[in-house]
Amino acid sequence: MAQQNKDTNELIKVRRQKLADLQAAGKNPFEIMKYDVTHHSKEIKDNFEELEGKEVAVAGRLMFKRVMGKASFCNVQDLQGGIQAYVARDEIGVESYQDFKKMDIGDIVGIKGKVFATKTGEKSIHAEEVILLSKSLKPLPEKFHGLTDTDTRYRQRYVDLIMNEESKEVFIKRSKIISKIRSYLDGQGFMEVETPMLVSNAGGASARPFETHYNALSEDVKLRISLELYLKRLIVGGLEKVYEIGRVFRNEGVDTRHNPEFTLMELYQAYTDYHGMMDLTENLYRYLAEEVCGGTKIQYKDFEIDLGKPFERITMVDAVKKYSGVDFKEIKTLEEARAAAEEHHVEYEERHKRGDILNLFFEEFVEDKLIQPTFVMDHPVEISPLTKRKPEDPDYVERFEFFMNGWEMANAYSELNDPIDQRERFKAQEELLAQGDEEANTTDEDFLNALEIGMPPTGGIGFGIDRMVMLLTNSTAIRDVLLFPTMKSMGAAKNEANNAAQSAPAKSVATFTATSDMAEKIDFSNVEVEPLFKDMVDFDTFSKSDFRAVKVKECEAVPKSKKLLKFVLDDGSGVDRVILSGIHDYYEPEFLVGKTLLAITNLPPRKMMGIDSCGMIISATHLVEGREGLNVLILDDKIPAGAKLY
Repeated sequence: MAQQNKDTNELIKVRRQKLADLQAAGKNPFEIMKYDVTHHSKEIKDNFEELEGKEVAVAGRLMFKRVMGKASFCNVQDLQGGIQAYVARDEIGVESYQDFKKMDIGDIVGIKGKVFATKTGEKSIHAEEVILLSKSLKPLPEKFHGLTDTDTRYRQRYVDLIMNEESKEVFIKRSKIISKIRSYLDGQGFMEVETPMLVSNAGGASARPFETHYNALSEDVKLRISLELYLKRLIVGGLEKVYEIGRVFRNEGVDTRHNPEFTLMELYQAYTDYHGMMDLTENLYRYLAEEVCGGTKIQYKDFEIDLGKPFERITMVDAVKKYSGVDFKEIKTLEEARAAAEEHHVEYEERHKRGDILNLFFEEFVEDKLIQPTFVMDHPVEISPLTKRKPEDPDYVERFEFFMNGWEMANAYSELNDPIDQRERFKAQEELLAQGDEEANTTDEDFLNALEIGMPPTGGIGFGIDRMVMLLTNSTAIRDVLLFPTMKSMGAAKNEANNAAQSAPAKSVATFTATSDMAEKIDFSNVEVEPLFKDMVDFDTFSKSDFRAVKVKECEAVPKSKKLLKFVLDDGSGVDRVILSGIHDYYEPEFLVGKTLLAITNLPPRKMMGIDSCGMIISATHLVEGREGLNVLILDDKIPAGAKLY
């Protein structure tokens, strides 16, 4: 690693010197204001017969260069792809050719010339002019290896887009998906609107909001968690079909399907109900699949999902009975629901009512079975504070969630427009808030005032755009479809850990060095027993324990937990080890897969613990939450699993 950094620094010095030489010669590329591009790469290739022999001008990033004396080949990458250029000294001039030979991979260039095909049939440009438009001062990753580290890809999306064509295609397709959504809804007579992001009352969903302070008004405000309540105000105002595509913010954990800020689309239509929303959803998804994917059958990982067939429609009660065998039509009381939960090992809380427990059964036994498009209808009233009750069965509401691939893709209601009932629902939510439910709604008096003015019967729905894009682009994680996903600041963890180390009281310290089977010595001179574990591990036991390198074979978030990660580890024994660790606040599972970590492997009773970069134990087989500012110690991946450290 040290040699690699040294080589990179040398390359940067060389590039900066080249820039200085250009500036001294009056050829500063950063003084160029514009370049007239006439065509893009794919456009030239697709229209080769028409453009052959004609002059074109392209611009893009130099991705390949092969110099062969008086003539050279290069490849320029633009938005649509790449195209080859033939650059000859006799054609562009001796001085320009010398400048071209000094150009680096990653430089932005403009090339003007005639379209032709090489002897091998490669559609190319015979350059008449090559201009350096911008100097790249840092080298790109090697083309052969590309940019494969997921953490770097997310943090440096600009490099990811350059090096990984499939990543760029995902975001081009994302833009097309959103464009087609707008096209479809506009064709159905919907009006696109915008509503506030900073609100005094963040309602419309069950989620914990981000809070901030508005200096000018000297008032605490929240970032919206939903679009619902303002859009309904517009229905009250007489705008019969409205929608918004916008960012919402929820102060919750991050995993492969959740990001604290994400794109939500909500739409509301007067004079219809949740059946109307089902029809709209089915038609919209079918339209998007045809327009974006070229057909109604889409592939996601191992599953083929058929959007051409009528979507299944099933009630939550029937779905739970189908997949768990428990019939909630026969369960009338809270006591009976609790007994069923205990019998089927479904965990519930004291505050949970019968409807909450039904939903827990659904999450436990049903969700991951819903691969093909499915509308799950008629949810219990306890989990649906903004929805109309079913007149024939007031314990349930006219609500559906739309599922594909085991994911919730949309949530829709026959919207509650009874202001008296709505006030009672808000009151119930306030009670939950008082009991410690940080995701419960609070009463929104202005929204209640709007309902008292009068809102017509209305159907409403919310779509998670990011999950929609994941499914339609066959992307594994939500961060793969967000250009700039939320990441912990690069320096934050390091600074917090350093501060913790500096402020920590002096403790017993043991020094560890690598055994002979290690490629290099590793200094663990700062390893200490954290006070959190003083009662569990005396220092003598700790110092006699085996410190080994372990490889993370698999890592995933524990369902229904915001903090726990489940690891499958290779400790060199040939038998996989499975542990839980409460460090999800600090690491994403996909980042840790394939990493080599430091572990302690012989602490009775056969516990395995991770160590942070300051040498403090932070996680164990038992549920031990991560501590603020602490990080898992990630070792050089060249160290083999099972390598003993002492």
